[in-house]
Amino acid sequence: MTTTTTKDNPSIEQDDASSAAGDRLPLAALLALAMAAFITILTEALPAGLLPQMAESLEVSEALVGQLVTIYAVGSLVAAIPLTTATQGWRRRPLLLIAIGGFAIVNTVTAISDSYAITFVARFFAGVFAGLLWALVAGYAARMVPEHLTGRAIAVAMVGTPLALSLGIPAGTFLGAAFGWRITFALMSVLTVILVFWVLAKVPDFPGQARGNGFTLRAVFTLPGIRPVLFVTLSFVLAHNILYTYIAPFLVPAGIAERIDVVLLVFGVTALLGIWFIGALIDRWLRELVLVSTLLFGLSALLLGIWGQAPAVIYVAVAIWGLAFGGAATLFQTASAKTAGEAADVAQSMIVTVWNIAIAGGGIIGGVLLETVGVSAFPWSVLALLIATFAVAWSACAHGFPSSKHPVAASRANDPQDR
Repeated sequence: MTTTTTKDNPSIEQDDASSAAGDRLPLAALLALAMAAFITILTEALPAGLLPQMAESLEVSEALVGQLVTIYAVGSLVAAIPLTTATQGWRRRPLLLIAIGGFAIVNTVTAISDSYAITFVARFFAGVFAGLLWALVAGYAARMVPEHLTGRAIAVAMVGTPLALSLGIPAGTFLGAAFGWRITFALMSVLTVILVFWVLAKVPDFPGQARGNGFTLRAVFTLPGIRPVLFVTLSFVLAHNILYTYIAPFLVPAGIAERIDVVLLVFGVTALLGIWFIGALIDRWLRELVLVSTLLFGLSALLLGIWGQAPAVIYVAVAIWGLAFGGAATLFQTASAKTAGEAADVAQSMIVTVWNIAIAGGGIIGGVLLETVGVSAFPWSVLALLIATFAVAWSACAHGFPSSKHPVAASRANDPQDR
């Protein structure tokens, strides 16, 4: 054991392996976090790709199986903030292992359950574990490295998300169709058990907040820059989910609804490129990347609004959209972690909550637009949200998304009067 100086605590003890030497990232530890994100996204979204098989097996309608995705989001929404706040004093690795181990349990229950009610409850608790895990990942990654590598570390930890969306979900859907949906969930449990041992071997432990030194929600919410970060996250992800949730009906006027798999593949591939670019540049250009991502997404919406019935334009617009969205989680979580300082985990729980509100809100708003105005309203609604996103991100030049001219000199997260 050695004593090292970190931005969390000037004199915490941690393993030699957890110290970042120079500009080297602790890839084994960060990739373990990426695997956790990968499993989380797979657990969340797989029922959507396996609706017919699950509906037949559980003897319910496809609409009810669809609610297994909804209840997962509800679990994350209601649990992220209270669980993160209540466990501020816990050591980080045991808490991370509880969140990861929870997925092994709930996916095993899902794989063997013949009861829709039991599966429904298991999915709720899957969402609970996801809310806790997402609140931990960015702050955990940030604590492993020096300040100037924070963004890059979070980008590596978050790479599991686009990989799950672009590769994991199609592969899981294929396996479910070929060998049965229960096999898919059982395989995820096996992966989770392997991940537990990976975390024990490679991921360093960190202390929680000392007793009496925790951060209240009000104190974190009122930190300079936190509210702009939360608003930008909400509006950007809401815009994404309005379009992504209802991409199938949106493609109908262009006559390519049957090519939705290709459209989503284009989105997934460019999303991977997006997170690669973000990871390479985020530590120097966080503010600029947020603004450029918003502009690119806005350009995509504009193209879809004007030429949304032209297949070639749709493919180009979706590619731009994927490029803009791929690194969004990394950008917003990095901004939150840097703005909140030692209160990063509580701030991340707010990001998780806002993100899930945006997922639910995108489904609701998109559904209302689909039933009242039609799919032609989607791009313009998205564009309106992105204009607001850009305006708030642009104005947050001192805190939240600081420019090089207005660096955040010190976080108020360390100020006792804010606790």
